[in-house]
Amino acid sequence: MESVKSLFPYFQIGVSALLIAFILLQRRGSGLGEALGGGSEFYRSRRGIEKILFNGAIILGILFFILAFFTFIS
Repeated sequence: MESVKSLFPYFQIGVSALLIAFILLQRRGSGLGEALGGGSEFYRSRRGIEKILFNGAIILGILFFILAFFTFIS
C-alpha cells in the first residue's frame, strides 16, 4: 500500500497535464460575458469531439480533486 501512496503525486501530474490539454483544446465560447448576463444570438449544442472534450474535462477535474485529496491525507 505504501508504494501506491508514493505514486499519487505522479498520477496527479499526469491527470493535471491531461486536464490542461482538454481545456485548451475546447472551442472558445462566448466567455465570461455571457455568464454575467450578456445574451447569445443562438444556442449551440456540443457534438462530436467537442462533447468528448467537455465531458472529459469534467471527469478529469473530478479525478484531479480526488487524487489531491488522497495525496493530502496519505
